[in-house]
Amino acid sequence: MTQDEIILLADASGLSYYGMGKDKDRFLHHVETFADLVALAEREACAKLCEAQGEYGWQQYADAIRARGNT
Repeated sequence: MTQDEIILLADASGLSYYGMGKDKDRFLHHVETFADLVALAEREACAKLCEAQGEYGWQQYADAIRARGNT
């Protein structure tokens, strides 16, 4: 997710109202970190759903989902 996308989401959620005016760079750093953690948690949840299928071939999807965090 790009910084511009994160700013748009922060604006849409009303979050930017609380932090953009004080120290914009620091605020954006924390919002980006938060967005990264949420994305990581979502990827892991999706990967675990794939693994729970227990059938051959699903592990490759779980691995691919987790690998997205490395790009």
